[in-house]
Amino acid sequence: MKREVRFCPKWHGALRFGLFFILPCLLRVAEAEITCRSCQDGHKWRAQELLLRVETSGSAATFKGEVWGSGDRTGWIPCEPGSAECSPDVEKYAEQRLKRIIDNQSGQAEKGKVSQHKDGVGLTPRRLRRNSDGDKVSSARNRAPVEGQGTAAGRRAPRWSGEERRAAGPRQEELKLNSSTFALTGDSSHNQAMVHWSGQNSSVILMLTKLFDFNLNSVTESSLWRSTDYGATYQKLNDKVGAKTILSYLYVSPNNKRKIMLLTDPEVESSLLISSDEGATYQKYRLNFYILSLLFHPEQEDWILAYSHDQKLYSSVEFGRRWQVVHEKVAPNRFYWSKMGLDKEPGLIHLETSISEGQALYVTCKLQNCTDANKGKPFPGYIDPNSLVVQDEYVFVQVSTAGRPVYYVSAKRDVFTPMKLPKYTLPKELHVISTDENRVVAAVQEWNQNETYNLYVSDTSGVYYTLALENVVSSMGLEGNIMVDLYEVAGIKGMFLANKKTDSQVKTYITYNRGRDWRLLQAPSRDLRGNSIHCVLPYCSLHLHLHVSANPYTSGNIASRESAPGIIVASGSIGSELTTSNVSVFITSDAGNTWRQIFDEEYAVLYLDQGGALVAIRHTPLPIRHLWLSFDEGRQWNKYSFTNTPLFVDGVLGEPGEETLIMTIFGHFSHRSEWQLVKIDFRSIFNRRCTEADYQTWHLHNQGEPCLMGVKRIYRKLKPTSRCVMGKTYSVTMTSAPCDCTEADFECDYGYERRTDGKCSPAFWFHPSSMSRSCTTGITFLNSTGYRKVVSNNCTAGVIAEYTARRQHCPIQAPKGLHLVTSEGRLTAMLGANVTFLVFLEEGDGARTSITVDFGDGHALTYSNVSSIEDGIKHIYKSIGIYRVTATGENSLGSETTMLFLHVTCQLEHIHLSAPFVAVRNKEVNLTAVLHPSQVGTVTYIWWIGNNSEQPVITLGGSVSCTFSREGINTVTVQVSAGNTILQDRKTIAVHEYFRSHLLAFSSNLDEHNPDVAEWRLDVSRVIRSSLIQATGVREDLLLVTVLPGLPTAAEFFLLPDKQLTEGKPEKSSAHLDQLSELLLNALNQNLVQFTLRPGVQVTVYAAHLSAAPLVDTSENHSGSAMLMLLSVVVVGLAVFVIYKFKRKIPGLNVYAQMQNDKEPEMMSPANPSEATPSSQQDLVPSLEILDTECNLRPIGCKKPHVHVKFSTEHPTYIV
Repeated sequence: MKREVRFCPKWHGALRFGLFFILPCLLRVAEAEITCRSCQDGHKWRAQELLLRVETSGSAATFKGEVWGSGDRTGWIPCEPGSAECSPDVEKYAEQRLKRIIDNQSGQAEKGKVSQHKDGVGLTPRRLRRNSDGDKVSSARNRAPVEGQGTAAGRRAPRWSGEERRAAGPRQEELKLNSSTFALTGDSSHNQAMVHWSGQNSSVILMLTKLFDFNLNSVTESSLWRSTDYGATYQKLNDKVGAKTILSYLYVSPNNKRKIMLLTDPEVESSLLISSDEGATYQKYRLNFYILSLLFHPEQEDWILAYSHDQKLYSSVEFGRRWQVVHEKVAPNRFYWSKMGLDKEPGLIHLETSISEGQALYVTCKLQNCTDANKGKPFPGYIDPNSLVVQDEYVFVQVSTAGRPVYYVSAKRDVFTPMKLPKYTLPKELHVISTDENRVVAAVQEWNQNETYNLYVSDTSGVYYTLALENVVSSMGLEGNIMVDLYEVAGIKGMFLANKKTDSQVKTYITYNRGRDWRLLQAPSRDLRGNSIHCVLPYCSLHLHLHVSANPYTSGNIASRESAPGIIVASGSIGSELTTSNVSVFITSDAGNTWRQIFDEEYAVLYLDQGGALVAIRHTPLPIRHLWLSFDEGRQWNKYSFTNTPLFVDGVLGEPGEETLIMTIFGHFSHRSEWQLVKIDFRSIFNRRCTEADYQTWHLHNQGEPCLMGVKRIYRKLKPTSRCVMGKTYSVTMTSAPCDCTEADFECDYGYERRTDGKCSPAFWFHPSSMSRSCTTGITFLNSTGYRKVVSNNCTAGVIAEYTARRQHCPIQAPKGLHLVTSEGRLTAMLGANVTFLVFLEEGDGARTSITVDFGDGHALTYSNVSSIEDGIKHIYKSIGIYRVTATGENSLGSETTMLFLHVTCQLEHIHLSAPFVAVRNKEVNLTAVLHPSQVGTVTYIWWIGNNSEQPVITLGGSVSCTFSREGINTVTVQVSAGNTILQDRKTIAVHEYFRSHLLAFSSNLDEHNPDVAEWRLDVSRVIRSSLIQATGVREDLLLVTVLPGLPTAAEFFLLPDKQLTEGKPEKSSAHLDQLSELLLNALNQNLVQFTLRPGVQVTVYAAHLSAAPLVDTSENHSGSAMLMLLSVVVVGLAVFVIYKFKRKIPGLNVYAQMQNDKEPEMMSPANPSEATPSSQQDLVPSLEILDTECNLRPIGCKKPHVHVKFSTEHPTYIV
């Protein structure tokens, strides 16, 4: 029972029995990826395809021609003595064929190109447990090994079966089948085939053969063949579809098998060819997108959804003749048709759309009108990517909160509710296996499991889960999908087989009541030769391989049919555990109570005539011309030849439906020959139709117990001695009678666990006295007895009253277990956005409990009861901040309050690091990170100060103070983290003991060309510095220049003393700086410093004055008031100058903060801030020695930031 699922994500699913899980792994739970494509009503369809399988063991490779099975093809199997298969030429050809196959296969087969039918509903991987409808085709050419199939290594040496031994005795007249052979001329190089039988009561077969180049990863040749006589002859149709047209896929409408769709190879052209007459004629339609997958509507034959390579979903209501876009950014395989009776409209589409990395939305859309106004959002908030699964009446999504996944389920399109697993399950992965019979079966890998899964079953709501079986074996499939060994037997409701790992041994268990009870399989009492088998339970039992091939043309290791209840054929072994050696084939006719061995090597077995006969074909790499038939449920087998020339079998196509009296075997006579199609008509071996006298009754039981799932079931089956055709009109007849309920009809309820004595008792974490959650929204609840009836169990009376939960009126009690969360599970919200709060009450009288929600911003709302807030409470915050949101539940018996702290933020757009261009050694420097916008919410600042700072300083404020104890160039980096955004800025600071500075002004024409950006200021600073050096002859290493932000344009130059000349003495340094300053100021006052900004734009550099008012009145008329004003200005100026110089203590130095090198912020990670540091500062100070500096941190490096101080980015900060 391996069904595709993916909660991975991601959720995964796959059909293995049946239920075959695929889990990629997205996902990703980080990826907890949930996929369940096999369970949709309309199914994604992959065209049917035959792929050759190659395996290697050591240095030898064996050709694997699979026929109706995916069991291991193990080494070379001896041919029959004296038969044509044993000729030396055949063995030589086999070796050549193997070499050819290996040379052609450079990798795995083309993925995703295998179609499967599901009972006329849609086209997608089907439930193999019900192989009742659809085409039956085995494996094929150039296919990678099927999951679960081991290599030849580890297998036993091949043996003959008993039938072959008997055939090797005295020669008897050979039995022959009615067959005919047809060669597909011209297709000898084609290594893939896609086959479709048009449907029941139709004689049309379509076959698409193609040459797939594994080096180019594309189809280079193709041929389309059509038969109208059940496969006896074929007509090539390449001229009807275009001689140069290369076809890649074959699609068929599941609701009208006459409608055929062919898809061309998109590498050549992107178009569709459509036929409405079973492939006789075609019309071509161009496409403007590449189709990756299709989803047919379960009822409307012309409605199709197509998923494209660019994540767009298209729809067509004309069977592909016209397409329109439904939605963009749709997750792959996360779109589903509506289900009649559950959804309001037949044209409704369920889909998952990507919002951002890690976020997705579940929306519903109308087929022809998917606008924002018509979109529905059934789940209130974001979900994890690749987690939407719509399966039958259930919808599943996953939301990760604080790194842990929370799974939600909606039953019958009702509100979403968290899935309740046992409290300490703590799943790493969860996969939905089945939703049959109105309940969910889930496989959960818990925190302490790596290769096994625990099976859980739910109640009808899909909310409450109990353990069914622990440590079920899993394995990895071809495409990385997880395969869980669980098989649902077709035709017997409630019957499953599973492989469980116990003490490092894998054993097969069986259940007849949907997992309530499990037991080991009793091994056969005798082997194939009639020898007794000594196998005593529980030390020895029969173990089965439960693999069902992912390829629809292979039956896998186990098979059962709806039309043949009780008959199961499987490969396995006898002993203490399941092994891959000594594998034989076993059959049961009584639903697993007793088993018989039918072959002592692996055969593929298929059902003929609705199970009235069985066909077996040996798994062998050699050419064959015989198959085996049984008419008595596998007790006796007869050997028949189906061709005169031995054939290397590549695959088998069976007539649709359970009757299957005509089939076609595909193969090759040699490695150079064309495809050979052998049509076999089994009708000739039956001499009459079955009458009522050919049937008998069969009572279903479990080791003598007739009451299974609450009823006694009696089936009508064909007698083993009858050799007749049941025909298409035959249907399974079953009568049933209810049984009295016993304890065996009940499983443990949620929160209860089964003890060794079989009784259900509360788990240590569960409080039976706790009220049902229904009391929070209703007036009655079901008081559990610790048991619940197994879903679909139909027992009556008996102990039903004792074990069934009793409905009682909810007692009035104080609220308990009040929860308050946001719909997205986050504690942050954007300013101005709608925030949805969800309030849950675990216990209490919800109808009489009022709920008050205080949003923390002066607004509050009160609701009369819990049911009135099921859809959530919406609120918009208008200010940034941290808000304490409280919810209070209150009734006459008490109250309870819960709270959360919500961070309301806005997007951080830009940061600027304000820092001085030059700083004095051992003098405090103020570093400030200025944000835009200035208020964005909760912000964290990370600082790297100095060249050797390995550990950053983290602050909650935007300003720090620091000192540098060594001269040289120091780098300061700050990163600002706000929400999911991290911005960075960096500055370099030149640290010196002595320097002198002066402001510069420019001619007004410079302002016209100043864009006021950091890069422009840096470039102009270099030009000014070069002009000053050229005009004065000052050495490059003694001069620094920076252009200040803002308008009018201003700059500042810094003069550094010559250390060799001044010897580091203050007096000499001051005198030297006076000389340099006088030299530069003279040049500036004489207008000697000029530079060309661009052709025609000459800029003059001046020395800026401290006061904008003139110090001397040069007019001829001197009034008294003017002179008085002049004197007052001079006095005030002198006073300011004296105070300033006294405060500085270093005469003549004006040092400013936030100057040159204010680069634009960078978007980067805080992991390694040094990567973006400039490699050299020599462009700024070419000859300065770069010294290691240490930040005097008083005592740990940085002062506490001045949180309430606002810093401008346009005005320098003086350092005094």
